[in-house]
Amino acid sequence: MKKHQVMVEMKKITKSFSGNLANDKVDFIARCGEVHALLGENGAGKSTLMSALTGLYRPDSGEIRLRDKTIELKSPRDAIEHGIGMVHQHFKLVKPFTVTENIALGASTTPFLLNMDKVEAEIVSLAEKYGMKVDPRAKVWQLSVGEQQRVEIIKMLYRGAEILILDEPTAVLTPQEVDDLFETLGQMANAGCAVIFITHKFKEVMAGSDTITVLRNGQNVATVKTSETDQNKLAHLMVGREMTAKPLEKKGQPGEVVLKLDEVEAFNDKGMLALQSISTEIRAGEILGIAGVAGNGQRELAEIVTGLRETSAGKIIILGEDYTDRSPKEYISAGVAHVPEDRLGTGLVPNLNAVDNILLKNYRNHRGHFLDLKESRKLAEKMVEDFQIKLSSIDDPIKLMSGGNLQKMLLAREFHSEPKLIVTVYPVRGLDIGATRAVRQLLLEQREQGAAILLISEDLDELMELADKIAVMYEGEIMDILPPTYDNLETIGLLMAGSKCEEVGV
Repeated sequence: MKKHQVMVEMKKITKSFSGNLANDKVDFIARCGEVHALLGENGAGKSTLMSALTGLYRPDSGEIRLRDKTIELKSPRDAIEHGIGMVHQHFKLVKPFTVTENIALGASTTPFLLNMDKVEAEIVSLAEKYGMKVDPRAKVWQLSVGEQQRVEIIKMLYRGAEILILDEPTAVLTPQEVDDLFETLGQMANAGCAVIFITHKFKEVMAGSDTITVLRNGQNVATVKTSETDQNKLAHLMVGREMTAKPLEKKGQPGEVVLKLDEVEAFNDKGMLALQSISTEIRAGEILGIAGVAGNGQRELAEIVTGLRETSAGKIIILGEDYTDRSPKEYISAGVAHVPEDRLGTGLVPNLNAVDNILLKNYRNHRGHFLDLKESRKLAEKMVEDFQIKLSSIDDPIKLMSGGNLQKMLLAREFHSEPKLIVTVYPVRGLDIGATRAVRQLLLEQREQGAAILLISEDLDELMELADKIAVMYEGEIMDILPPTYDNLETIGLLMAGSKCEEVGV
């Protein structure tokens, strides 16, 4: 097809869940050779609309036209056969399988007798071509969230998708990786593909897209050329009002040492050393940011200070007491809160409702042998109100909620316990501009109340805005700890890539 020619057109798409209207007569067009950004607040209907385009959901009404012909997508396989592929925010991978098995699974080109060496070679070739490092023989459960995301992207590329949809594709990528990804998407667009990505990051929209569609309350409120708009106009379209928030302020003096790591080492799920001689400390009223490319020990670091992983050497001291290799329950009793990278797995149970998910941590506060469900419901309703969580019903499974609202629920549960130490991994992943700001403000409020915060993030702007100091990790080591100033930004990037301190002049 010729560049800018309509490749897919969605007309008057309507979809509801439990009486809650997710898409309300939405029109959407993606063109050949175009990178199209889809913006909107949490619950605006972005993922629902794209799920209809990939056969995961069947619209209640409306029409989908592909290359000027009406099509009916009854399943994701139908979409794949039409050249439509989606990388979801919550990955669709089989965790016990290897990378190669996941990529080959369901592909129409996969023969009955699978030549694993051939598939592995093709995966390595794709990974090298698009700059996405991945081990084709690793089990998916052994990979970090960032590495799993790369597998999903390679899976779509392996299947030769002509329409590629990405839901929050850069949520756990470094700035350098984001640049590489958008270069890849641009190459795909130039080759004639239609690329659609959902994001809440205006910088990415302005730098990486040709066209922008904004959804609000399930409706298409605008489709504009990127060159004809700016961040302020987009923010107004997203929320329906002007956003004039003041800059976040950090203040106060650190108090006593809450967390101290002394020469800590630990192995990853592959049996390889993931943390090497980690020594650092965090004081009350202080945020220590951890910068690093996914897969360099951040996941293992978060797990050892929350009791989810054993150490092989060293000590973990919390408020002067040795907690090395104690149980997660003991860490919780010590006042440790955990916001994990995998919110629908480690953090929350998708098939349970909001009340039950909050009870997972708060049941210990109930007296006697029986739970007070009435009191639990009141608490859940208060958290939903305080954190402005959008959900159709407090009794519905939380898997029906948008990604951003799931994150808000997880934060509400963890912050409610007034923790002494907060371990948070990618806390604003998948949140829109308003919710992102609210969460960051909550973290600063927890800091001002005396909590020590371990903030693991690959968004350097976030670390610069929130952290009191930044520790850079590479291959399980802390390369250096630097103050959060933009003068150090290039140095931090080089340390994240493995350069030694003396090589970057630190």
